[in-house]
Order: sequence, then structure tokens, then C-alpha cells
Amino acid sequence: MRPDAGGWHCAPASAEARAFHAELPDYVPTTLTELPALAVELGVGRVFVKDESCRLGLPAFKALGASWAIHRVLAERAADGIQPDPVTFVAATDGNHGRAVARMARRHGQHAHVFVPQGVHPRAVAAIVDEGAKVTEVPAPYDEAVRRAAEAAAVPDAVLVQDTALPGHERITEWIVEGYSTLCAEIDEQLAAQGVTEEPAVVCVPVGVGSLAQAVITHYRSRGFGPAPALLAVEPEAAACVLASLTRGEAVGVATGETAMAGLNCGTPSSLAWPYLHGGLDAAVAVPDSAAARAAARLAALGVSSGPCGAAALAGLRLVLTGAGADARRTALGLDTTSVVVLLSTEGTAANPHHLVEDR
Repeated sequence: MRPDAGGWHCAPASAEARAFHAELPDYVPTTLTELPALAVELGVGRVFVKDESCRLGLPAFKALGASWAIHRVLAERAADGIQPDPVTFVAATDGNHGRAVARMARRHGQHAHVFVPQGVHPRAVAAIVDEGAKVTEVPAPYDEAVRRAAEAAAVPDAVLVQDTALPGHERITEWIVEGYSTLCAEIDEQLAAQGVTEEPAVVCVPVGVGSLAQAVITHYRSRGFGPAPALLAVEPEAAACVLASLTRGEAVGVATGETAMAGLNCGTPSSLAWPYLHGGLDAAVAVPDSAAARAAARLAALGVSSGPCGAAALAGLRLVLTGAGADARRTALGLDTTSVVVLLSTEGTAANPHHLVEDR
């Protein structure tokens, strides 16, 4: 728990990405589903789930960042008079980001080369191949796949499109983060349409390297009106790099293990995201796979398709609101029986073939 985060402020994100997405032929805002049963279970007023199980034809939110970043790269190359030879977009991925990069590269008639670390399900790898990408499997954790991708991108007509910042590649990561801001703008509009006129009390966001969390923090910490929501980051116990970094007060890497939350299995926070995570997160929690499994099953019973990474948001909030010290944590987050909570379910079940009931 970090009681001073609510007073942290930053500059707002550009609105250009939202305008770009709105012009895409397959753009439709993903649903914001109210789940009254969860509100009763959690002891709050209303609970909404942002359901990213179908985003621009893919089963996860990542297409928002990949589409905007690739559009910006190609637009700048054209403006600079660079010959329109095919570009190879290179990325490392635990699954969803790489598939999104491959899909968007193919849409533009370009190539993709995706590096996949150990632990990604074979069907997730096959889905990237089906998008037309070259896939290189790396027998090592995610951070090594990122390093290998950066090496592969250091040749002519190759561009690294990575959602964790690396030296010399920060601008493209910034574009990816800007792309994610569309999700937050949709939430504002959808809450208003459902009669919520104030900010939610808590927003729960699953965290890997922290780029989505950076977008969420930017959205809510750049406003000058009303009380800001409490922002809760949720990670797998096997890869809790943000929790470890916040505890230390500096960005640190951790050794990652196996987890069904494959898209969150990252060992180091993005250097671009870290100042936002350190300044703007009210709380962080790490959850076991078993908690994500129970949360996914509960969401499924309520009609929401949520993979293990998406279900982590509910798992994390449940963990924070139970056990020793739960009342103090509830008070610190500003939750009561009238509070509005938003859970970001970042992927559908089709995004991650892991069967959580078979995991620990």
C-alpha cells in the first residue's frame, strides 16, 4: 500500500491514438460489463469489467498499441522519403503482443519476426505463425527474448516494436503506451453512459512490464478534477518485478518462474513505465496461479471470457480485500459499500491456452 500516490500528477496522453483507432474499419469499443454479483461479494457498490476478449479481431488489448505504433513508424518513413520496401517489425512476446504486431504488420503488407521465450503455450506460438510471422523460440525467460529481438532489429529495414522500453527505442514504446490510452477513454464514456458521474474508487490493472499500467496511470493522474481513483497493480507471484521494485524504491529485475499468466511473466519493469509506476500506483499485489484460476472461473460463470492474465485483476482485488489487515487496506483504497470498481480483463480465454484448473 502506497498512501501518497494519489497526489502524484503527470502530463496527459495525446488524443491522436483514439482518433486513429476510431477510423479503423474494425474498431468497436470493447464492452464494459457490470457484474452486480461481484459487487455483493466484494462489499462495494458497483463492479465493472472492461472485457478485452475481442479487440480489433484479436483476443487481447495489445492490438491497440501495436496498431498505433506501426502506423506511426510507417507514416514517419513515408514522410522522410524512405523507399516503401517491406519493413520487418521485430518483437519479443509472451503471446499477445507478438500476435498483435504480426497481425498489424500483415495488414500493412509488411513482415514480422517474433521472439518467444520459454513457457509460452505451443498454441499461442502457432497463432503468431498463423499471422504470417517468422517465429524464433528462445529457450530462456522473457528478458532474454527481448534482448534477442533488439539484436535482430539492428539491421536495415527492421524496426523493433517492443512494449518495454530499450535504449534507443523509447519513442516506439511511447507510441504503444499511447495506443493503450484508447481503452481508458472508452471506460470514461461507458461509465458515464451507465450513470457513473464520478471517477471510480479503484481501478485494477494486470501488470507485466508495466506499459498498460503506465497508460492507466497517465489517464487518471493527469486530470485536474475530483478525487483520483486508487490504482492497484496485480502480478503473478512467479514474476512480481513491479512489487519488488516498489518495495526497494528502485527498478529491479527478478528471476521469473512458471505461471499460467504467461503475458505477465516479465522480470523487469519497462524503464519508460517505471517513473509512472513508482509515482502513481496506490497498491501492488502478487497472486498465485490458483487465485487467477478461481477468478477466471468466477468471471466465466458471470458471462465474461477472461484468460488468466485478465482474471488477475479480480484475483488481486480479492486478495487485497481478504485476510489479516483487509479492513485497513480497504480503508486505504477508499472503498465502502457505495464504491465503484473497474477491473481490466486484458485478454479472453482464446488468448491463452493454459488450462488453469490443471495448474497449481
